[in-house]
Amino acid sequence: MPLTSSLPDGAVPRYLLVATHAEGEAGVFDVHALRGEDPRSVQPSQKESLREGREPAEEVPVGVVLILDESLRPLAGPLTFSYEDIGDLVTWAEARALRWVWESTRYWYALFLTDGMTVERCWDLGLCRNILRNSPATAGGDYAAGRGAATGGDLDAAAPAGPEPAAQGSLFAAPAPRGAAVEDVGRDFSAQRAAIPGTTAGRKLELLLAAESVGALIAAEIRATGMPWSTRAHQALLEEQLGPRPADGHRPAKLERVAEELRAALQAPKLNPDSPQELLRALHRVGVDAASTSQWELSDHEHPALEVLERYKKLSRLFTANGWAWLEAWVRDGKFWPDYSVGGVVTGRWSARGGGALQIPATVRSAVRAEPGHRLVVADAAQLEPRILAAMSRDEALAIASTGKDLYQAVANRGFGGDRASAKIVMLGAMYGQTTGDAGRLMPQLTKTYPQAVGLIEHAAREGEAGRRVSTFLGRGSPGPDDAFVAARRAANSLDATPADQSRADSIARSRGRFTRNFVVQGTAAEWALCWLGQLRLGIRRRLPDLSSRIVFFLHDEVMLHVPEGQVDEVVKIVHEAAARATELVFRSDLVETPVTVAVVETYDQAK
Repeated sequence: MPLTSSLPDGAVPRYLLVATHAEGEAGVFDVHALRGEDPRSVQPSQKESLREGREPAEEVPVGVVLILDESLRPLAGPLTFSYEDIGDLVTWAEARALRWVWESTRYWYALFLTDGMTVERCWDLGLCRNILRNSPATAGGDYAAGRGAATGGDLDAAAPAGPEPAAQGSLFAAPAPRGAAVEDVGRDFSAQRAAIPGTTAGRKLELLLAAESVGALIAAEIRATGMPWSTRAHQALLEEQLGPRPADGHRPAKLERVAEELRAALQAPKLNPDSPQELLRALHRVGVDAASTSQWELSDHEHPALEVLERYKKLSRLFTANGWAWLEAWVRDGKFWPDYSVGGVVTGRWSARGGGALQIPATVRSAVRAEPGHRLVVADAAQLEPRILAAMSRDEALAIASTGKDLYQAVANRGFGGDRASAKIVMLGAMYGQTTGDAGRLMPQLTKTYPQAVGLIEHAAREGEAGRRVSTFLGRGSPGPDDAFVAARRAANSLDATPADQSRADSIARSRGRFTRNFVVQGTAAEWALCWLGQLRLGIRRRLPDLSSRIVFFLHDEVMLHVPEGQVDEVVKIVHEAAARATELVFRSDLVETPVTVAVVETYDQAK
């Protein structure tokens, strides 16, 4: 491998690998050498400008880079770089449209963002590894079998965690973690590229890998930017609904008053309403024979205490989930700092690392407030999953229904006598496996009207029931059957199996079938949403390059941006165009429409 800090004549760099160290000797990053220029005759580099007028200090390497061409041949490196080199490194690479390749976007991009530097594209080896090892498109290959993967420390775990991102430079105060060597990063990248088949399935899979990686960039940027949040407004709504902040271990005054109401209504003066066991016993004593205290379970019962209980639960949720303790832990400097885990759910949806970033309840949305001179642009992909089902299945009748703003009404008009409620019940029932009751009664009509759409999800259900894996449209594979499924199947197939064994196996199989039928639709919707986010981010970078318009929140099929007032109209255009482009990218078709609704507001509650 060449150890050089300059590029060969005529070389065209394509990828820039980043790692914590090299296996052997490494040179030193020098932006002048990479540009092929004499530092004495050009403008100072960013690093030189930073150091101007300061005493020379020993540089502490924070990483190593290796520059590759399209064929993955090394052109320059390995080269160590310091924190002061990040500005020059990113500027040089982005000017050449290189793709960054690293183990963990969460770790490496956080370093770049603390220096105010952003990148356009990356390949996250960790996220891509999870997809490639489980995708049916790569099944049977070496990579899916676990051969050729990079080894090293968990850089995701080494990234900053908690309610606030790291301050500039603080990431380098602690000893640097040790991940895979840059040579191992290169070998793993080569193995991942080789694992993608040169087929239609491979093309789809490559789009998914790119979308997952750009999703990681967006999650890191949201983490670094924060969501505008008014502490004053939040405290005011807490006092309005709960009363003054109580001492530790005590309920707020208004919550305690509702607790007293509940005790009186249930004739239980010593009741602890936060204890499900005590609450259930008290309900039984007054004739409410419920199996649990869930809202769904209690909806079948009538008693004056139930209305009081619902009020108590609502206030208690506010106090425990978004009360004063949450506000102190997660809101700093007028910002809530969401911390997302990209692909944290098996379907590809994001999850959150604490703080409730995926659950901002209506009761506190008025605290999400645009800064002066800005607006919140809140966009929502309407009725996304049935539209995705239409596109996946190429069901022309359902695709026609998707052309309007209200897909459920269009479905109702075609096969359910205009009854929108029935159409929605049966459509959701088909996707989520609710095939009894009203949904079951209406299912034959749905199957007759939209045979290809229903056929796709029914096939996914049968595959799951048989213990086989299914995949999303772009190729994310579902998990295999769990231990309970395997054990139940083994017991049912044994020579001394009982009817109870067979019944249990059938029940577990049906449960898995409900999961797989939803997996293919929900997972594909998550892929579309990633592409929407990616195109939205790209549109902003290309058309509003000052990057003052920022994505600050994402939830499944909803995105929020914080936008200067003068850029609102352009951002709204980009939002709509990005949705249309995402549909074209994923499905290579304009058969289905995926409209988005957009609200321009000052506070989040105004968008709902």
